[in-house]
Amino acid sequence: MTDKTILVVAGSDSSGGAGLEADQKAIAAHGCYAMTATTALTAQNTMGVDDIHQVPPQFTRRQIDAVFKDIPPSVVKTGMLGSAATIEMLAQALVDYKVERLVLDPVMVATTGAQLLPATAVNELRALLLPLTFILTPNIPEAKLLLTNDGEAPQDVQHIEGLEDLAKQLQQLGPKWVLVKGGHAPFRKTAPSLHHPKREKSLSTFSWALVERRPG
Repeated sequence: MTDKTILVVAGSDSSGGAGLEADQKAIAAHGCYAMTATTALTAQNTMGVDDIHQVPPQFTRRQIDAVFKDIPPSVVKTGMLGSAATIEMLAQALVDYKVERLVLDPVMVATTGAQLLPATAVNELRALLLPLTFILTPNIPEAKLLLTNDGEAPQDVQHIEGLEDLAKQLQQLGPKWVLVKGGHAPFRKTAPSLHHPKREKSLSTFSWALVERRPG
């Protein structure tokens, strides 16, 4: 059981299409056992996000502690964190429990365009969580936001090589692996770019569920 236990630290999606609900479905489909720590409650559907209620970070930490005391997860996967305070709390918990397998999905903007992570919290995510990350899985807008420094954003991605460049730049911020999802790319034939520093070049492959849910 302990090799297939995954703790998801993320927000709840009332429509079931994203967040904790979607992650639990994917984890169960791969024969793993999902546990959760809730960072936010959302009132949303396929048309948009109507409201967000932030869970106090202290309570989310209590949930994390309860999980680790009983069924220590082999992987911690994040989704919507929602605030700098939650990011700081999570970073400390990861250090306290010596987590080695962190899958960081830097949820910042909903598909509908709703802002899910304040711009002021991006620095905390970059500084506190990326160095602890086993695999980072941003989409193109999230990758560019993480690389934005002093108002200077990376150039727009126009080809596969651009995805690889984003992955390589992100890897320099601390993650062991980086998988950039290409769904927002302006070209038709796309695949995520998976980069590791010990590889001579980035790998263009799509193994979302395997890499994100059960990194090895």
